Amino acid sequence: MDDERKKRIMGITPELEENLKRIRNKIAVLSGKGGVGKSTVSVNLAFALSEAGFKTGVMDADIHGPNIAKMLSIENHRLLSDGKRIKPIHVTDKLWAVSMALAFKRDEPVAWRGPLKTSAIRQFLGEVEWPELDFLIIDMPPGTGDEAITVAQLVAGCSAVIVTTPQEVALLDSMRAARFAKESNMNVLGVIENMSGFACPHCGKEADIFKKGNAKKAAEESGIEFLGSIPLDPYAVTSTDSGLPAISNEKSPAGKALRRIAEKIISLSEP
Repeated sequence: MDDERKKRIMGITPELEENLKRIRNKIAVLSGKGGVGKSTVSVNLAFALSEAGFKTGVMDADIHGPNIAKMLSIENHRLLSDGKRIKPIHVTDKLWAVSMALAFKRDEPVAWRGPLKTSAIRQFLGEVEWPELDFLIIDMPPGTGDEAITVAQLVAGCSAVIVTTPQEVALLDSMRAARFAKESNMNVLGVIENMSGFACPHCGKEADIFKKGNAKKAAEESGIEFLGSIPLDPYAVTSTDSGLPAISNEKSPAGKALRRIAEKIISLSEP
C-alpha cells in the first residue's frame, strides 16, 4: 500500500498535515488509568512552557471528561467557527486552548461512540486555527482507546509523556501506555510520578501515602527517562479548582516540581 493511500484511509488530509507543520513539538500526555492527575500535569506544563516564553497550545482530547477548560478558567467561553476553521481560546499572551467543554453545556454529557470521537480529534488537529506554536500539549483520556490511537496515527513525530502514581496498580497500566506509545512510533520523553509523598504542612513529617519511587524504578527497568516526581500538595488541589496553575505559587512543592519537569521537557524537545 502506497503512502498516499494509507494517509487517505487514516484520514490524514493535506490540510491536517499543513496545520500540524505550524507546531514544532507535539506532546501527548498519557496515563494507563484515570485519577493519576494527568490533566493537572498537562495544564501546569502548558503554563510553565508559556511562562518560559514558548507559544503553547493545550488540546483537550478527553472527549468524555473534558476538564481542561475549568482548570484554565475559560469554562464560560465558547468555541467559534466560520464553518471551516475553529478559533482556539486565547488564555494568556502565549497560551491557547481547545476543549469539548467549550462546545457543550456544563453538565451535558458527551455520549459519543468511537467514530464521533475520532472525528472530533481530527477537527481539533486539522481545523483549529492554531498560531505557530512551539508546543502543543495534548491531554489524553486514560488508556489506549480510540482517542489515543487516533492521535498516534494522525500526528507524525508526536512525543509522549506518561503520568502515573507510585501504586503498582497504576504503574502496571501506565507502563502499558508507555509500550503503546513506543509501538505507535511515538518518542517517549519520559515518566512522571505524581502524588509522590506528602509533607505535613503542620509538622513537616513526610508520609508516602501512595508509596514513593516505584515510577523511577519502572522507568529505569524499561529504559525510559524519569522526568521527576510531584508530591501531594493541597495547594495544587485548590488552585486547580479555582482555575490557577500550581506553578503560580512559588512556595508550592508541586509547583516547583512541575517547573523542574517542564525544564527537562524543554531540554528533550526540538529547539
